[in-house]
Amino acid sequence: MSSGKKAQVKHLAWHETLEMHELVAAQSNDLICLKMDIGKVTDPQLHALYKEAIMSLEQNIKDLLQFYPQAPVPGARGGKAEAADMTGFYAGHLLGKAKGWVRNYALAITETATPALREVFVKHLNNAIKLHAKVFEFMEERSMYPAYDLERLLANDMENAKKALSM
Repeated sequence: MSSGKKAQVKHLAWHETLEMHELVAAQSNDLICLKMDIGKVTDPQLHALYKEAIMSLEQNIKDLLQFYPQAPVPGARGGKAEAADMTGFYAGHLLGKAKGWVRNYALAITETATPALREVFVKHLNNAIKLHAKVFEFMEERSMYPAYDLERLLANDMENAKKALSM
């Protein structure tokens, strides 16, 4: 713009909203896991590190949730309550792990010089991709991952983040 002024944007961009969703979803699942595990950690120094990680993730989630009202889809419908059913959490956790395995194997392949090892990495990568797809389909079939409904996706993030923060 010739005047040097930036146009006022009324909402976040779609791509940054989706990145924010990925971070909130993953960190909420990680926070739940850390809070479930901290009681089992007996080493005082490691216990302190767990506390630090928990506090850090809590702050990250709180910081990011402030941007949800600026998401490109206004409002948020409430999802159905799961009460004590943790199926959605466990499925989301497995989905996140599978995504991490895909990324790790893809990166490892780029660092591999030995053809036989590369073949094994490719085999493992393909298995991780297939598992990720199966877990995604499991979640989608049960309305646990509304991938094509951004409004519900963000509402689910907020619900999971609040659950993780309240533990």
